[in-house]
Amino acid sequence: MKQTRNYPIVTVTKKGAAAVQNGHPWIYGSDTVAVHGEVQNGDIVDAVTEKGTYLGSGFYNSNSKILIRILSKNANDRFDEAFFARRIRYAIQYRLAVMGDDTNCFRVIFGDSDGLPGFICDKFDDVLVTQIMCYGIERRKDMIFSVLLQEMRHAGFTISALFERNDVAVRAKEGLTLNKGYYSAESLCEKENNTVIINENGVLYEVDFEQGQKTGFFLDQKYNRLAASKIARGKKVLDCFTHTGSFALNCAKGGAASVLALDISEDAIAKANRNIALNGLEKIMTTQAIDVFDYLTALDNEHKKPFDFIILDPPAFTKSGSTVQSAFRGYKEINRRAMHLLPRGGFLATCSCSHFMPNDLFCKMLREAAHDANVTLLQVEAKQQAPDHPILWGVPETDYLKFYIFQVL
Repeated sequence: MKQTRNYPIVTVTKKGAAAVQNGHPWIYGSDTVAVHGEVQNGDIVDAVTEKGTYLGSGFYNSNSKILIRILSKNANDRFDEAFFARRIRYAIQYRLAVMGDDTNCFRVIFGDSDGLPGFICDKFDDVLVTQIMCYGIERRKDMIFSVLLQEMRHAGFTISALFERNDVAVRAKEGLTLNKGYYSAESLCEKENNTVIINENGVLYEVDFEQGQKTGFFLDQKYNRLAASKIARGKKVLDCFTHTGSFALNCAKGGAASVLALDISEDAIAKANRNIALNGLEKIMTTQAIDVFDYLTALDNEHKKPFDFIILDPPAFTKSGSTVQSAFRGYKEINRRAMHLLPRGGFLATCSCSHFMPNDLFCKMLREAAHDANVTLLQVEAKQQAPDHPILWGVPETDYLKFYIFQVL
């Protein structure tokens, strides 16, 4: 390095250095050689090669398998309030560019993709919901929240509340406590019932940001739902794993003849029913709390084909590399059954939200399912997550959602 640095130095192995140089911002403890200087968890350290070449600076955390999360590869960066304000400003400007006027609800910050590792922020109308999974971000939370609110308001957004959803198990692996609740700051308040109404694609949803999954609502499928709604016009639609009804509601709003939405969770179905009423779609859309595998199996055994558009949006069947083959079999089973249940010329929308199921493996599964169902697939759409969840090349963890629409022949 050409200048004197005041940060502790961590020496990285050739393997770890190669990963950083190829664009990945994580350095595992197993890929480090030595730590020089006093360092506490959450501190910023410089990562260098075994020859002393500067690789980047990032948050240190000995509690985690990911020892360093790279913040910057620019040796001239100063990690002060202005640095974080700049990162957040760039993230907001990016969303305004790619989302246009579609900003009632969107992901404001997407972790490493926005250069803010382990930090998630979603906007639901006038509420921000955050999730912190990085020790360094947690230590600077007050400053980061302050500049986040400031930059959002400068961009023209009215923010009345900020709710923290720090109740994810990964925080414990980072040495962080689990908690959730409102963040107190000047000009912020608390909602009476911890819900907010959002408008996505013209569909209204009640979002429970305290108890709902993740931050309260899955925003990444926004434009995939819109694509499905265009196919649904005049069709009898079956939406499997509906959760709170998002794909089904888009299809009903898009002119489907009828929509049946299935989910094993009684609570999810109750929320879906509230969303049906909120949109006045009771005459088109119905729900049922049932195991999707059981429903598809029973329908197949009866040799019935009552639907001409089936949507499969299951939860992640795999959350680690060790369970990928089991997940492959699960995805294949539901896709094979759905393909077999559709009449010739019917449509299938199918997806996977796990980055452990890469696109090539997902497509292999679809080819095998089509072969076993004795059908041919005509591809209509191939999509990924919405652009407010940007994919950072070199970081496969940010490239996770696969979405396809086929005509089944």
